[in-house]
Amino acid sequence: MPQTKPIPQAKGDFLLGNFRQLKADSFRALCDWRREYGDLVGFKIGTQQFYLFSHPKLIEEALIKQADVFVKMYDPQKPRGLELVLGQGLVTSKGELWQKQRRLMQPVFQRKNLSGLLPQFAAAGEDMLKRWRQLGDGAEIDLCNEMMRLTLEVITQTMFGTSVLDKVEQIAPALDTVLRFAAKSLMSPIAIPLAIPTPSNLNFKRAMGFLDDIIYGIIQERRKKPSGNADLLDMLLQARDPDTNAPMPDKQIRDEVITIFSAGHETTSNLLTWTIYLLAKHPTVLSTLRREIDQSINGKPLEFDDLAKLGYTKAVLNESLRFRPPVGVMMRKIQRETEVDGYRLKAGSLAIFNIYNVHHHPDLWHEPERFDPGRFLSSESRRFSFMPFGAGERICIGNHFAMLESQLLLAMIIREYDFELLNPVEAEVEMVVSLRPKGGLPVRIGRRSDGECFQ
Repeated sequence: MPQTKPIPQAKGDFLLGNFRQLKADSFRALCDWRREYGDLVGFKIGTQQFYLFSHPKLIEEALIKQADVFVKMYDPQKPRGLELVLGQGLVTSKGELWQKQRRLMQPVFQRKNLSGLLPQFAAAGEDMLKRWRQLGDGAEIDLCNEMMRLTLEVITQTMFGTSVLDKVEQIAPALDTVLRFAAKSLMSPIAIPLAIPTPSNLNFKRAMGFLDDIIYGIIQERRKKPSGNADLLDMLLQARDPDTNAPMPDKQIRDEVITIFSAGHETTSNLLTWTIYLLAKHPTVLSTLRREIDQSINGKPLEFDDLAKLGYTKAVLNESLRFRPPVGVMMRKIQRETEVDGYRLKAGSLAIFNIYNVHHHPDLWHEPERFDPGRFLSSESRRFSFMPFGAGERICIGNHFAMLESQLLLAMIIREYDFELLNPVEAEVEMVVSLRPKGGLPVRIGRRSDGECFQ
């Protein structure tokens, strides 16, 4: 029997393991460990063993060939991470429940059914642009907040037939609170039960209660006034168990709604924010992009067929997804001892698949630290070396939705506005479930100065 290869272990403290490095900057620690130790490295938080995967070959072996071993970690008795926020929604559930819910919701997100949503994408974009025009040239905004408002309006209008912009000033900090709490729950060597009234627990409960009130309010309002629009919320409310004909429990509807509500805007918001930031830093790319948009759209309202003409726009978005993937990592539980590429992995350990590391791996990408949309203008296969929406059967259900939304909104924004970065320092990456610019992204906006702005 061949001897297994040793897995390097990141140096840490005797009792806390690598907790201090992760608490200081988890994003930087996970990047540094790949460079220092290689494509598979172990680390610990207290007594919990983790394995960091940073190569497509290893990720494919785990997520595809051993999908029954590397499983979602949901435990209703001891929820951790996003489970604390999303319950048993589509992102966190597993097994038969996940399969059933995925089959139910898949039709809403199929590409052929998305064309009818473009007018709602465009309406949300136009409302934002109208507000910017009222602010006037030279106005200073936080691009993170603006993109969050925009994508939140898109997801709630298209999936739930409502708007929550009147509560956005409360929603944004509440979401930030619960997502930070969820991330910290995975990186803490000591699990403090929610029942203990620590300041952190109380803040989380308040924020979660506020978000639950919004979500249950959306559900109850729809029960009173069915829309007949056949959106995602209608589909969930009309679903019946094939064996008992019982409706979906309100708690499960809540879990699915808050999953789409949160994940459906957070990742796209970060994608648009990072893309505009990168365009502001790369004027040649911006010029090429605008030339395509101007020639393809010619000043008229964007339609579904127009998006097929925007090949360079899609390449810009794909390179942004490579350079700053909104979802930087995925996590699975190793439910039994196994071997991957000659490495022996312990049962009960947690595997972290680092998408950012894969997207910046020098063996996979030429000059990985250079922003170059031209990488995505060829038909080269990038199986598992480019995985911004995950991989395997659990690939993000909303990937087509997100790309169509981003193409249309980016084209609308870029053909009308210039952006000046107000902070000369490189935007720092912060990992709070998704990868976002730390502290926001202040910019000065102005109507296009080249005379090509369309009304």
